[in-house]
Amino acid sequence: MRRVVGRVGGLAGVALLAGCTAMPSRVEPLPGRPGAEVAPSPSVACAPEGIRITELGVSAAMGLRAMGLDLVNCGTQPYALRGYPAVSLRDADGDPIKVTIIPGATGITSGFDAPPTGLVLRPGERAGAALLWRNTFTDPTVEATEGAQLDVAPVAGRPAYAVAMDGTIDLGNTGRLGVSAWKRRDADPTTEPVTPSAPPSPVETPDNPL
Repeated sequence: MRRVVGRVGGLAGVALLAGCTAMPSRVEPLPGRPGAEVAPSPSVACAPEGIRITELGVSAAMGLRAMGLDLVNCGTQPYALRGYPAVSLRDADGDPIKVTIIPGATGITSGFDAPPTGLVLRPGERAGAALLWRNTFTDPTVEATEGAQLDVAPVAGRPAYAVAMDGTIDLGNTGRLGVSAWKRRDADPTTEPVTPSAPPSPVETPDNPL
């Protein structure tokens, strides 16, 4: 079991400092290793299309995980959004992980299957979504997978961005990842506590990070 919530305030602080400016592209050598380069961390700067996507932490219960995603319009124009985040996972070496992406969470849990609605985010407004998965081991012949790096596009067909995670997406050997539709988030998640938005199912449903 784990609950990762402490980094939300830190991310918000970095985001406020970064604003909509580009992150420095210069990479410094590692001390003591001339010529070696430090891999740049995933940026939380405003993307060219005027959005910023960050992780809000993970809640867990009985092998079920829920990770919140936050998308803010950090640009100067309205931003239209409808659908599900398009996500992909990579291992610690940066190699793609084969995973079945499920719109909603059918077969994983209940309460996250609301269909997409059309949103138009004005500058400063935000939307939220969630990733759902189970850290269970049901087939000893299937190797367990663990996503160490996460890429998220606002919807399929738009550019994807590396999203920094405090931890990993531990899929066990299920190979499935549910994704809820974007919905409008009325309050800044750094000042509003995490609360369930749907009645929890008995025993096992974690807090809804939306």
